[in-house]
This record gives sequence, structure tokens and C-alpha cells, in this order.
Amino acid sequence: MSGSLYNLGCVIQSPGDPEAIALIDASNRAAAKTYSYRQLEQWCDAVAAGLMARGLRASDRIAIASTNRGEYLAAFYGAMRAGFVPVPVNIKLPVEGIRYIIEDADAKLLLADSARMDLTHDIPCIPIDSGFFTAVDNAAPFPAVRPEPRQPAMFLYTSGSTGKPKGVVLCHESHLWVLEKRRRAAGTQPQRVLVAAPLYHMNALSTTQAALAQGDSVVLLPSFSVDGYIDAIGRYRCTTLTAVPTMIALLLRNKDLLSNIDLSSVRNIRMGSAPVSRPLYTAARAQFPDAQIANVYGTTEAGPISFGPHPQDLETPQGALGYAHPEVKVRLKGTDSSEAGQGVLEIKSPALMNGYHKQPKLTRMALTTDGYYITGDVFRRDERGFYYFVGRADDMFVCGGENIYPSTVEKILERHPDVEQASVVPVPDEIKWQKPVAFVVAKHGAKVNESILKEFALRNGPAYQHPRRIWFLDAFPLSGTNKVDRAALVRLAAREMEAAASVRSKQEGIE
Repeated sequence: MSGSLYNLGCVIQSPGDPEAIALIDASNRAAAKTYSYRQLEQWCDAVAAGLMARGLRASDRIAIASTNRGEYLAAFYGAMRAGFVPVPVNIKLPVEGIRYIIEDADAKLLLADSARMDLTHDIPCIPIDSGFFTAVDNAAPFPAVRPEPRQPAMFLYTSGSTGKPKGVVLCHESHLWVLEKRRRAAGTQPQRVLVAAPLYHMNALSTTQAALAQGDSVVLLPSFSVDGYIDAIGRYRCTTLTAVPTMIALLLRNKDLLSNIDLSSVRNIRMGSAPVSRPLYTAARAQFPDAQIANVYGTTEAGPISFGPHPQDLETPQGALGYAHPEVKVRLKGTDSSEAGQGVLEIKSPALMNGYHKQPKLTRMALTTDGYYITGDVFRRDERGFYYFVGRADDMFVCGGENIYPSTVEKILERHPDVEQASVVPVPDEIKWQKPVAFVVAKHGAKVNESILKEFALRNGPAYQHPRRIWFLDAFPLSGTNKVDRAALVRLAAREMEAAASVRSKQEGIE
């Protein structure tokens, strides 16, 4: 693919029949719209021509602020065809955060849905559901712009969980390589891929691009809801589910909804952006017995391809992300390249970013002098070369001189048969500096309590790791990318600890 194509906006490839279904836009569940490959191609060409006619200059950035919908994809592909740079915006951020991204990207135009038309008055704004986007049929073919080497194709902004969002600059050839490596094996049947994660996130955007680049069809939901997701599986006979683990966990809790839907079409489940716990893997296997279940790892900065099958065809152990992809170099900082060990993962990949927009200092900090991206994720490599996620280096905290990775404690708690999900965060402590506390979502009907889980943690791990407090929630708060919102849990833990301290103080006063 990368040898014959040069513009990332032109990767839409029909399975041989231009009238085959490319996209089912279910942004309106009651009135879903279906587009063939021919129609989608013409739509993207029409948008490219419309954007070009506005007098924009080469490589101008175009911000897209909308829920998932067909127009989003037409804008994304059309902008690149015309030589512009689409900037998908995280619409779950506060208004100030959204405006920061639009301004930081130096966007010259905003394409927005009706809920976000007033985000900025500094640049022109086109309603994404306006007549500008309705010319689907009979558009003239648009001669796509040939980009210069390493010319930016898109900006994807980080979540900003550790500061202000950073604009990751990605070029055309980097993600043409990604699409080449994600192609289905020759002779395999086209898939129907369900996408409900937001298109401003690499997980959904890359999956959608890969599907449309190999003749699959995409069912696009406006956002994730359990009932909408389950309904779409059965209604459209989806074969491939792509999600973050929290989305699948929420789906599996709704047994009543699942029991009323035919799920037999599902053959592949890809979960990324977070580790898949053993209980979640087991539950997914039970619910989808005919599906291949994969936990995949990637980063916005170094692309969605890092690991793959073992070269000796060894089965990937549950909990492992795989063996290093043959065209991607990975290493663990502080370990020998050929031995088992643990360290921060560094990646050198053809999908590597150009850098962070207007952030040369942060770019230099993120990349080693020999061209590896420092992920900030701690990994373990076993003696056979399989890689396992341990935790975020910046999530690690010190308790009484001992390093604690929240994911390590979470895995212990999730081994308890009554625990569905666990999330561990630190709270301040006068003696230990910080100590672990946990939030737990129990399985339906479980009778587990705090003392039972504390005892379980002490039996199955070192004492310094056991959560000093455990609170139960019906569901975890989610971030804009549908991952567990750890910052929200940290704030909730602080309030719970403060409330407990207040109660103790009153009791001591009475005594």
C-alpha cells in the first residue's frame, strides 16, 4: 500500500465492488445511513474540493469538533486529500481545553457539530451537518495533493492528563506503513467493524482507517453506550469489536441485554489503550466463545503497532501483549536486550511521530538521541521474549520506601472471584509518605466487603502493597477516551479520607 499510495487521505480501498458497504453511520439509531465505497470516495472528494475552494494554504490545520458521524470521516479524509492537516479535537475536555487545542494547533478553520458551533469566534466555523457535507453523489474526482517527505498528515492531541495536551504531529508515510502492516491475510473475508470509541483517539481512528483500507465495513456509533453497543452488534451482525477494556467490562455486566441479542457474528475482539485483566479476559471468552481476543498496545507518538506473534509460533500467554514486531525495535531501559527484565519501554518504529507541535524541548525529552520514543510505560519481558505491561512510570508511587505500581495491586484484587474491576490510587500518609487505597466494582450479586478483600490482598501480595482502604462503586468514572479516570478517583479518595478523618475527630472529641 505505502508503495503505491502517497496521501493518507486516499487509502479507502473497496473489496473489489465499489457498491460494497463501506460505512454504516449510526449516529442516529432510528435513521442510520449506509454509504458504499463509491459514495464515500465521492464524498471525500467533494469535501476536499470544497475546502480547497475556501482559499486555505497548503498544510493549514483544520480542527474537527464533533461526535462520531459520517461527516467526520469525510472531513478527515477530504482535508488530507487537499493537502490540509485535520486536527481531531477531544470534545470531552472542558471548553477551555478545547479552545486551547484549536489555538495551539493554529487552526484556520473549525468543522463542528451543532453542539460546538460557538467554541471559537477567532476562525471561521462550518457546521459539519450543513450542505457543505451533503454532496455525496456525482462529485468530480479530486486529484489528491502529493505531500513532501515527512509532511504532516494529521495532529492528534494527547489527553493532557499530566499537563496541557500536546499536539502529536504524524506524517503521511508513517501511517501508510501502519495500514500496510494491519492488512488482513490474503483470502480472508471482509469484516464488519464496530467503532464506538471517539474518533479523536488513536484507538478508534486507526481502527477505522485500517478497516476502510482493506475493504471492510465500519459501523460507526456516535459514542459508547452499553445498550447502543449491544444493539449494534446484533442489528448489523458485527464481526469485529474494538474497544478499551472498560467498554467491554461494562458490556459484559449487562447480562439481560446480552441474552436478548444474537452475538454469534463476533469473531474478533481487540482491546487496547489499557491492560486486560484475567477476570475480564475470562468473562469475554465465556460470552464470545468463537472470538479471538487480543490485548493490543500502541501509543499516539509511536503508532499502534508494537508487538505481534512469537517467531517460533509460541502461543501468547494471557496477560502478555506479544513479541516485538519484526519491523519495530523495542527495548527496556536499564536491561540487557536479550535477557528477561523490567524497565521503561522505548520504541523505534516507522510510525514514529515527527514531534510535538511547537514543543521542541518536550520533543527532545520524549525521544532518545538514537531515535527511540520513551513511552513512560514500565514493561516486563519474560525469558521467551513476551512483553507484559506493568504500569505507568508516572503512576508509580513510594510507600515507606517501596515502589508500588497500581496495576500490580489491581491484578491481585481482580483475582478474587467476586471482583470485576479494581483501581488503585495513592493517598498522602504522614508516616509512609503515600499509601495505596482501592476502588472496586464487585460482580453482580457478590457479597464481598472491604475486610475480605484486604485479607485477600495480604495473602496474595507483600504487605506494603495491600490497600489501606477499599471503597465499592457501581461503575468507575471514565475519561474522554473511555478509560478509567484515575484523576477523578484520586479526588474521590481524598474526599473519602477527609470524611473519615472528620468522623474520627468528632468521636475523639466525644470521648
